[in-house]
Amino acid sequence: MTRLISVTPRSFDPSSMPTVAMVGGGQLARMTHQAAIALGQCLRVLAENPGDPAAQVSSDVVLGSHDDLAALRKVAVGSHALTFDHEHVPTEHLEALVAEGVNVAPPPGALVFAQDKLAMRAKLAELGIPIPAFTAVTEPADAVRFGDEHGWPFVLKAVRGGYDGRGVWMPESAAQTEALVTEQLANGVLLLAEAKVALRRELSAMVARSPYGQAATWPVVETVQRNGQCAVVIAPAPDLAEESGAAAETLALNLARELGVVGVMAVELFETEGGELLVNELAMRPHNSGHWGMDGAVTGQFEQHLRAVLDYPLGDTAPLAPVTVMANILGAPQAPQMSMDERLHHLFARLPRAKVHLYGKGERRDRKIGHVNVLGDDVAVVREQAERAAHWMSHAVWTDGWDPHE
Repeated sequence: MTRLISVTPRSFDPSSMPTVAMVGGGQLARMTHQAAIALGQCLRVLAENPGDPAAQVSSDVVLGSHDDLAALRKVAVGSHALTFDHEHVPTEHLEALVAEGVNVAPPPGALVFAQDKLAMRAKLAELGIPIPAFTAVTEPADAVRFGDEHGWPFVLKAVRGGYDGRGVWMPESAAQTEALVTEQLANGVLLLAEAKVALRRELSAMVARSPYGQAATWPVVETVQRNGQCAVVIAPAPDLAEESGAAAETLALNLARELGVVGVMAVELFETEGGELLVNELAMRPHNSGHWGMDGAVTGQFEQHLRAVLDYPLGDTAPLAPVTVMANILGAPQAPQMSMDERLHHLFARLPRAKVHLYGKGERRDRKIGHVNVLGDDVAVVREQAERAAHWMSHAVWTDGWDPHE
């Protein structure tokens, strides 16, 4: 018989600084660990492997899977809050933890709207928030009918899981749709269909909210996608009308309140050619679109997330420069012969203003292995520097042909 471990607010030492448990050992947990150190706290990590990015640096690691309730109970014992590096924990496990006294943040009743895209779309529609047209897909005919009604191609999505372009398809014909839907349903993948939006660009509005109800937003940013993956973030979003930025931040604040979010949340948005803002996705955890704030804001998302889940007063989110650009370091098709350490040496010699964050991950094509932040005054100049630096770190090639040995 399995013994249940009761986790209550009295399970930890009240004289010590808080311990936050984070499910997942990826780069988001690694960077949250950095923020925890600065606050005098401990971040306990549930990681699947000792070589995971966060497990490499945290002194308090529980090895186990996010879908193993026993592992979740183990990492939660003595923690002041249990939070997430990703949204893939089974909702029923989180509800069991809450029933046992664990402070799950965000709570499962909120997190489900980041886990389940169909539930999220239905909730946003109920709240009257602008979203693309959508429908559940339970058989190929549902998707074909949607394409006929809303135009081809449309967007077919896995309801759960999927990120960086995974679990997303854009079928262009009825035959292609029937084959895709049949294959995915046979694999047990739940699906939904969405109208393809004629968009000007993608934006992100990030918000943090505490259990007390305090909330704070950062400036709305532009996210540049390549091959379905975030490549560049520009903060604040250039040429965004003041009223549009304010509307996006208000939308994020209202959503956080309505859904009962605790911690940080990214509201990913489409800006249409006509200037309308539509909600695309929600992420209830630190997010790639918030990495710029590590160096470009008074309080970055990782510290703010810890403040929020522990119900501390939230920090100032003001930018530290007119422009901050984050560029992801995405693995090259083939890892360069030059070591990462040597690449870092040359980058700092040429661009000493660049702030580099490496994740301790092996290099492979298009894998996020780090990011670069550059602050400045001119969007074009700062973006070029950040993208040049990120490309150098992944390829060991300067895009302008500069030779470090000349």
